[in-house]
Amino acid sequence: MYPISYIEPVFRPPSEWKSLILQVTNGCSWNRCTFCEMYTQPNKRFRPAKVEDIETQVRRLKEAGHAVQRVFLADGDAMTLSFRRLKAYIETVRKHYPDVSRISSYCLPRNLGNKSVEELAELREMGLSLMYVGCESGDDEVLELVEKGENYQSSLEALQKIKAAGIKSSVMILNGLGGPALSEQHALNSARLMNEAQPEYLSTLVVEFPDGSERFERNFKGRWRKLDKMELFREMEILLDNLELEKTIFRSDHASNYLVLKGVLGKDKARLLNTVRTAIEQPGVIPLRQEWQRGL
Repeated sequence: MYPISYIEPVFRPPSEWKSLILQVTNGCSWNRCTFCEMYTQPNKRFRPAKVEDIETQVRRLKEAGHAVQRVFLADGDAMTLSFRRLKAYIETVRKHYPDVSRISSYCLPRNLGNKSVEELAELREMGLSLMYVGCESGDDEVLELVEKGENYQSSLEALQKIKAAGIKSSVMILNGLGGPALSEQHALNSARLMNEAQPEYLSTLVVEFPDGSERFERNFKGRWRKLDKMELFREMEILLDNLELEKTIFRSDHASNYLVLKGVLGKDKARLLNTVRTAIEQPGVIPLRQEWQRGL
């Protein structure tokens, strides 16, 4: 029997596929974003794991001979926990696996409000070196409509605090989140937020609703529809054209994307823009994912 127990479903960033997923919380303490259905099941009601339970699981994993190089603190909201509790979890990991190369976590911007830069820096010294921050948009109107509970300023302050603590940030922006009416301002303000924050990693995925979009569309009052391919590409063109990043690894290669883009911004900005513009102006020249190849 595998010594780690999970409350399903469990989600993780694609880049954490080799990591030990350590479920220090169940679900998400906010859980109101209208675009997210990850933690809506009754068994995913938010609660933190007991430190002693995590200690038992990690100890049994070590005794069973499992090697661990990276650890991801799940579920979607581990950083809402107190500095004291987070420190206890990380100390547990370090006690049994002192040589782990990276500890990472999802992070809602609001969750850093009760943590000082000094506390975050201490967690960084213990190994917490990467946070995945779902900004989704830099536009306040879009963020309000999707009930994110954040705004441009709260997102920026969190990203700046992460950077000041010496922790890397990987930011997610949702392509198509504002629909056609808010597409341009969504792209422009997302670019503005990224320019101020200068994250180490930036990625985009296309907003999708496999279980239906009725709940999401309610706040838009008829102003939202799913963007078609060309509209998604035009929104991406605006985003890229307005990004002024110094050294950010950019990925738009999630399975939801029709057009795969990879590079470093800003040195690859011209190349990436050329790819997007070719997809718009010369359909068929740039290979796209087919619908059957896409998914969440």
